[in-house]
Amino acid sequence: MQFGVFSVSDVTEDPTTGKTVSEGERIKAMVAIALKAEEVGLDVFATGEHHNPPFVASSPTTMLGFIAAQTSKLVLSTATTLITTNDPVKIAEDYAMLQHLSGGRVDLMMGRGNTGPVYPWFGQDIRNGIALAVENYALLRRLWREDVVDWEGKFRTPLQGFTATPRPLDDVPPFVWHGSIRSPEIAEQAAYYGDGFFHNNIFWPASHTKQMIDLYRRRFEHYGHGAADQAIVGLGGQVFMRKNSQDAVREFRPYFDNAPVYGHGPSLEDFTRETPLTVGSPQEVIERTLTFREHFGDYQRQLFLIDHAGLPLKTVLEQLDILGEEVVPVLRKEFAALKPAHVPDAPTHESLKTAAERARDLETL
Repeated sequence: MQFGVFSVSDVTEDPTTGKTVSEGERIKAMVAIALKAEEVGLDVFATGEHHNPPFVASSPTTMLGFIAAQTSKLVLSTATTLITTNDPVKIAEDYAMLQHLSGGRVDLMMGRGNTGPVYPWFGQDIRNGIALAVENYALLRRLWREDVVDWEGKFRTPLQGFTATPRPLDDVPPFVWHGSIRSPEIAEQAAYYGDGFFHNNIFWPASHTKQMIDLYRRRFEHYGHGAADQAIVGLGGQVFMRKNSQDAVREFRPYFDNAPVYGHGPSLEDFTRETPLTVGSPQEVIERTLTFREHFGDYQRQLFLIDHAGLPLKTVLEQLDILGEEVVPVLRKEFAALKPAHVPDAPTHESLKTAAERARDLETL
């Protein structure tokens, strides 16, 4: 099972000091977080994609390429690649290039994002969101899997004899997760292709998340990719930890109360009860995270949000130390002991390469 962190890249005032970091400081902080994630033994760093303030992650491949040059093991992912407003041709080429530069340490999470105005900024209509996601991804898959593509659709100009360059590393496209928190059409899309499904359940009760994941699992089996419990599932989560839970709550409360997304809304106690947000001791985080398997079945990737709401970099790096030293080693052991042998691990470039080689060998028999 893979463990990691993801960032939404918000630039938010620290409510305890009144200080707001610059965009440059925030960008450098995200890089520092990624490097620290590898240092403490985590598997994945993922960045969102946004094109509006207060977010700075407008160019994921630039950031991940910079991080790739300074790491050796870390899987570099997106927490959202906007399949609706990015050109599939550009996605195909940018992420194939990143795949080569990182030695295969890259995958993508396709999503529609949560910012409505981004559509007209890129010449699209939000009312076509689902249709764009379906059509653009169908084209992206062909661009990665066919050397020469002839294509015509509704939302972009036709392609005639087009070859995306560079070709995917080892002729193995990056693995794709489809991220959604509320759209069954996206769960269906993930299942249809046998891709991964990532439910970033940071704002939702377990009952809603279970409904979406169960749909994906059923349809994954329906399309013949394996049993429902072999579907590739990822989950989000939020944590803030200190040695004593009372200290964690006291320190995190002003950040929660003033956060742009959920500040001035439900109380911290209500939110931690109704969503996966866990504020407390490392043991409480371990116990809460283990319940995810009880709700959603065996899954392959767990990403935590730890750097939002104005939290200073020093505090975030301390959170990573706790994750790497006290939390993730226990979770690895517990999840591994519970996982049945027939449930696959999270796909990697090497595992996908091996599967492709076996498929080619079978074709020659």
